Parts: sequence; structure tokens; C-alpha cells
Amino acid sequence: MRAEHPLGSRVVMRYALPPGHSHRMTDVIGTLESVEPLVIVRAAHDTLVEVEPERVLALRTIPPRPIRTSEIRSLEIASVDGWPGVEQAWIDGWLARYGHGFTGRANSASPLGDRGTVGSLNDTSARSTLARLRAWYDERGLPLRLLIPDRMGDVPRDWEVSREVVVMAADIEDLALPEGPRSAVVTDQPDPDWLALYRYRGSALPDSAIDVLNSVQGGTLGFGRISADDSTLLAVTRGCVTSVPDGRLRVGLTAVEVAETHRRQGIGTRICGDMVKWGHEHGATQAYLQVAAENEAAQAMYRGIGFRTHHHYRYATDPGGKRGVGA
Repeated sequence: MRAEHPLGSRVVMRYALPPGHSHRMTDVIGTLESVEPLVIVRAAHDTLVEVEPERVLALRTIPPRPIRTSEIRSLEIASVDGWPGVEQAWIDGWLARYGHGFTGRANSASPLGDRGTVGSLNDTSARSTLARLRAWYDERGLPLRLLIPDRMGDVPRDWEVSREVVVMAADIEDLALPEGPRSAVVTDQPDPDWLALYRYRGSALPDSAIDVLNSVQGGTLGFGRISADDSTLLAVTRGCVTSVPDGRLRVGLTAVEVAETHRRQGIGTRICGDMVKWGHEHGATQAYLQVAAENEAAQAMYRGIGFRTHHHYRYATDPGGKRGVGA
């Protein structure tokens, strides 16, 4: 049964009820937690259904539960709080961020307002949502760039679409984390060695990046590192624990970097696992990260830990705007 139905898979189980029930059998849908000595399925609201194997009449693996739009919005809001840039503004249900042009996420507007509050971008009049967003970014010397998550908005016609990003997430209890104490040392500020190792898209960081890296909105920030015995820095990453209106604490991983001479040795997996542990120590129950859709090697590493695709987002840039925003 274990090989046919891997632990952690989503299943529907039909099982016989004990004598005295009005029905002879019933079904439950949830996550398969165990197959021996009892078959255990974690159902809705974390209810555990425990059944002796001989009472299981059928067990079938089913596709993962579809992600709700509300879950996408909650995770995106947590991500915004963990990478807020240096300025933010709500404009007709669009959350605009500015971060000196460093990274697309910190310099884009997302439709994260409640349903019915997000202004349309089809109106091009002087007082429209589109005009207000354009003016906000124009004041900061940047083009208007949109970050559009799945099912949360449409790209305006004739806008330049670029870079699909995969958002991966998992409940921390479902991740394969390193055993034993953390190898990573976590501090609340990045030092010069940390900043020197982290190469954004293969290039050294601009001076303004430090402000973006150190920004957090109502959360806890940590900068992790793993060093060799001789203190040589092997890997770094950034973690941030934030909460959203659903009350759940999430840890987001960003800025994962392994020294070039030490790649493909499991250090990337180790530091990611350690930062998830750090987040769990600060109350997080879910972990998430973003990775470029074309970076299949990184996605494979994260899947090996237990992360799964949650949703995608893409960028769209105003064709009449200025240029110069990093991805």
C-alpha cells in the first residue's frame, strides 16, 4: 500500500463503519499520513481519521486540492510584507511598491485589494486608476509595472509581458528538513561578507539594494549563512516571517546563493531547510519562495525538499513608460 499510495499524497478512502451506524461505510478525503499499523488520513480542519487496514474498502490517490484565489491573495500579501521595498501605497485596490528599481517585486503594483475594490485599468481618463498608478511611478522615475498573480487580473492590451515566476509553497510539517540542529547562523542584518556573496541575477548588488533587503512590513527578518570550518562563507539566504489577515504565519525565502565552487553539494538544500527551521522557531507554519519559471534546476531542488507549485505570476510593463526596472 505504501508504494502504491505514497505518504503525503491526497487520497479518498472508503472504509467500513462499526456495527450500530446507520450506514455500512463512508468516505473521507484528505492527506495520507500513515498506512501501518493504522491507515490515517488527515481530513478537513486537521481531523485525523484512523482506520484498521482490514476496514479499508478502497483507497485512491486523487489530484492535489485546487488552490483557491483567496489563498493566492493571502500568500501574495505575506510576500509583499516580506519584500515591501522602501515605499508602498494603496491606489484603488492596487498595492504599489517602490524599491530604488532593485527587483521587479519591489517596484511593481499588484491587484491585492478585496474583491470589488480593484480599479480597472481600461479607463485611460486623467483621474482613472491607470493615470494615478502611472503618476505614482513617474514621480519615482520608473515605468508602471504590474505584477499579476494567477486568476487575480488580466494584462492590459498591448502591454509588454515578461518573466513568468513560479511561487512554491508547503506546510512546514510536510517538508523534508535537515535533521539535528541548524548549521546556519542567522542574524538580523547582512554583513559585508553576506552582501558580497549574494549576486542578484549574476551581478554585484547596487548600493540601494541594502535598503530593500533590510525592509520588512510588520514581521521578523533574518539573514542566514553557512560557513566552512575555516570561516569561508559557503551559502547565504534571507528569511522573513510575516502574518496576513488569515492569521497564519509564513516564512518566505529569498536571496538564496551558494558559492560557485561549492554548488551541487547539497549546501543549497541545507541552508533552505535551516531557514525554514528558523521560521518555524518564530511561529511559521507554512514556507514559500519564488523562482523563475525557466530555472528548472532550482525548482527541482525545492521539490526535493517538499515544496510544490502554488501559483504563478507575471509582469506587464506600461508600453509608454520609462525603462530601467530590474526583474
